[in-house]
Amino acid sequence: MEQEKKKGSGCLVKLIIGLAALALVGYGFIMPGKELPAISLAAELIPWHLPIPGFENGIPNTLPTAIITSLLLITIAFFYHRAAKKAEETGKESRYLVAIDAMYEGIFSFVETTVGKENATLFFPIIGSFFFFILFSNWSGLLPGMGSIGIYGLHHGEKTLIPIFRSPTADLSTTIGLAVITQVVAQYYGFKFQGKRYLKKFFNFTADPDSGALKPVLSIANGFAGILELISEFIKVLSFGFRLFGNVFAGEVLLMVISFLTAFLVVDIFMALELFVGAIQALIFSMLSLIFYQMATQHH
Repeated sequence: MEQEKKKGSGCLVKLIIGLAALALVGYGFIMPGKELPAISLAAELIPWHLPIPGFENGIPNTLPTAIITSLLLITIAFFYHRAAKKAEETGKESRYLVAIDAMYEGIFSFVETTVGKENATLFFPIIGSFFFFILFSNWSGLLPGMGSIGIYGLHHGEKTLIPIFRSPTADLSTTIGLAVITQVVAQYYGFKFQGKRYLKKFFNFTADPDSGALKPVLSIANGFAGILELISEFIKVLSFGFRLFGNVFAGEVLLMVISFLTAFLVVDIFMALELFVGAIQALIFSMLSLIFYQMATQHH
């Protein structure tokens, strides 16, 4: 009898929770937001006028979040350094040190299996920096207050709420900047490993001596292929930047619209999905950068 009562009470609790959840979702559909927040493709300018070149008219609202994200990563590294020193003195590793080491070993082993141990040691610092900065930047857009805490000011001639915080990777300037850094580093590794021979990848108007009568044609074809390769290096910057920006910005817009149309539980489902998407986008960007670096070191 007691077991049946417990089962009955448990079913009743589940029924109440289910009905409450349905009621919350229904309330979100019946009573949506009164006004959909303005959706801006470019980062909004916070009306904080600073005596610094480029910030006279205000600062982009992605800049504070980018600074906070960078400071957070620096803080994590600082406490890791302290924990490592303390472990050397006491012989005991803290949970914090073990957790950071586990993440490090996981990412390093992934890089090592892709490019080998020697290149992994060389590429890992920048690949790891890319991954964690993009990961934290992507996830920062899911924090409470992002897009809702701000000050009123003029935006496109209309007075509206300008958010103080916005995900850095939801701004094309940030993603293009990351893509430019990736390509500059790739060219650096190309010259470091191949020297002047790396230029033959882009300017190669030669052909195999055994080509015979086709030698002039092959020389022109190789030269044309090199020019296309040079153009592709610039196209990679655009494709890299727009891929990351498009996925993160689309996710933020989706969450904003869903929050406007529904409430509570439905939004939580999409937020969990965005956590996964944010991690995947950080991994894709880092993995493609790693492949570009490896390709730049190989002789053609």
